[in-house]
Amino acid sequence: MNDTRLKLMEAIARKRTVTARYNGNVMRLAPHLMFERHGALFVSALNLDKNWRSDDERRLGHFKLDGLAQTELVDEGFDPLPAFEPVAPKDEDTLVLSI
Repeated sequence: MNDTRLKLMEAIARKRTVTARYNGNVMRLAPHLMFERHGALFVSALNLDKNWRSDDERRLGHFKLDGLAQTELVDEGFDPLPAFEPVAPKDEDTLVLSI
């Protein structure tokens, strides 16, 4: 198992945020679940650095684990989104881990 996967699994299990570089940008993420799609792992997470117009607009983004670099577990907890459902985004996806 690679280091990024282990850190994200711990973050999901403990409801902790992570910092990671994705497409050249450093982001703070609140990972809610991990899933597999076509043999690749993804994490569904709230980007805590994104400017949302309102709390109701906040939603999870899907990030391919292969695209995440310099992932670090942060000792900062988070509350799951109120409407969060612990299911994979698409029917053909396989849920790996959820909060």
